[in-house]
Amino acid sequence: MRVNAVLATALYSSATLLGQIRADDTDDAVESSSTSIEETSTTSAIEKPTFTPSNIKADFFEQFTDDWDTRWKPSHAKKEDSKTTEEWAYVGEWAVEEPHVFKAIEQDKGLVVKNPAAHHAISAKFPKKIDNSKNTLVVQYEVKLQSGLECGGAYMKLLQDNKALHADEFSNASPYVHFIFKHKNPKTGEYEEKHLKSAPPAKITKGTTNLYTLIIHEDNEFEIKINGESSKKGNLLEDFTPSVNPEKEIDDPKDTKPEDWVDEARIPDPEATKPEDWDEDAPFEIIDEEAAKPDDWLEDEPNMVPDPEAEKPEDWDDEEDGDWIPPMVPNPKCEEVSGCGKWEPPTKKNPAYKGKWTPEYIDNPAYKGVWAPAKIPNPDYFEDKTPAKFEPMGAIGFEIWTMQSDILFDNIYIGHSVEDAEKLKAETYDVKHAIEVAEEEASKPPPAKESPKSPMDLKFLDDPVHYVREKVDLFWTIAQNDPVEAVKALPEVAGGIGALAVTIIALIVGIVGVSAAPPPKVQKAAEKVKQNAMDTKDQIVDAASTGTDKAQAELNKRTTRSSGPAE
Repeated sequence: MRVNAVLATALYSSATLLGQIRADDTDDAVESSSTSIEETSTTSAIEKPTFTPSNIKADFFEQFTDDWDTRWKPSHAKKEDSKTTEEWAYVGEWAVEEPHVFKAIEQDKGLVVKNPAAHHAISAKFPKKIDNSKNTLVVQYEVKLQSGLECGGAYMKLLQDNKALHADEFSNASPYVHFIFKHKNPKTGEYEEKHLKSAPPAKITKGTTNLYTLIIHEDNEFEIKINGESSKKGNLLEDFTPSVNPEKEIDDPKDTKPEDWVDEARIPDPEATKPEDWDEDAPFEIIDEEAAKPDDWLEDEPNMVPDPEAEKPEDWDDEEDGDWIPPMVPNPKCEEVSGCGKWEPPTKKNPAYKGKWTPEYIDNPAYKGVWAPAKIPNPDYFEDKTPAKFEPMGAIGFEIWTMQSDILFDNIYIGHSVEDAEKLKAETYDVKHAIEVAEEEASKPPPAKESPKSPMDLKFLDDPVHYVREKVDLFWTIAQNDPVEAVKALPEVAGGIGALAVTIIALIVGIVGVSAAPPPKVQKAAEKVKQNAMDTKDQIVDAASTGTDKAQAELNKRTTRSSGPAE
């Protein structure tokens, strides 16, 4: 049984060493493989498709092909603003070009804002007017902020089809339908802007494309999607302010509040009187007559005394500076007692204090309530049950002011098919967005490499193989220069090596002992090995307390070499 146990120990040690060697080989292979993969991912170009015009049909569909300038007309009109006397002209330039940031599809061009800090306007007339009175209206387009967006404002407008549209340049004053939408009062003929409540925020991402989709159904229900995900749903009659339809009744502008109208709901009780025992002059606090001076109070000791350690400065002149007086410090005798100096009783809250008397408040018997003017029928009342039926639209326009340039628009769809808009998204946005994200990831700098752990910081349970390898490697490095110091610095490694040697000798002795009694020379050699092992153990214990400094120096050199600048 003893031989079997020793043999098992030796086999286990051999297996551990073999596993160590194989772990070294495996780690080298993994490291080589990782390097190869990293080089492949960073050096290989992302495969990009080439632009092919879509076959999707719509009332208006723009992919900014080579004949784009036959449809689009930049505006140089003056911008109207009733809030200021300043005049602004649309001086911003436009171009159609491929993106220069995260280009996803070869030869795919878009309409680009070229000037920062400038007003831009451009429009394109529809081949024929768009009427959604009997159809769902779908508006979809892409925006790519190549330089990001820090400050600016933008509108994509659907312009009413009228004589002014065909006669004038597009400007901020051109009649339009957009979310804000302009609603025509059927009684007065005047237009009023209706603003969406709680509008979803725009996606501000630098370099990657975002897709905006607006769907307006015949039943006044609408939905806004961003990148294909629903961001807002609602109803034109309920989710806009001011509301599409006015109130049936309004306040009478001629009605005024009567002079005898009483607004005060509560008043001081006129019949209340101050009680005879109410003393308004009673103080808030009085002297506590029941208080007694503490037994350890030192009345003859002052709270402050001259500093006994203070000395008069050598350059002090009594004739010029006067008599020197040492600074005062707290009396140390007072720190250990309740107090020093003249004792005076403390004050306490006066139970008789009531303060200034005021009468209680009661409900006002003359109160008539909050006054409001009378209601009268609204002379401008109307009810539009179908605000989704916009007036015919004849053109599209972009009006922009921005501090950043290179805003790109593309794949504009204006039609009536939700399915076609989804199909266009799959053909264009889905393809380019995936490539843009991959380009963005590839452009990021590689993560900083972690500094290698010192062998002294390693824990056996975290990675036993790595722990043993690093410890043994450090032991042999030190042992090559000074074996004694290696034992002192890493006694656990020295002990392990010693134990392995003893195990091998014991194995040999055990095998010999099974076959026959050992001769005297073998017994003597075994005793010597045993004694040497005991001596080594004692030396290891003694060395463990004295060998740290040199080991730490060698460790620092190894750590410095391994954590040097990466190439």
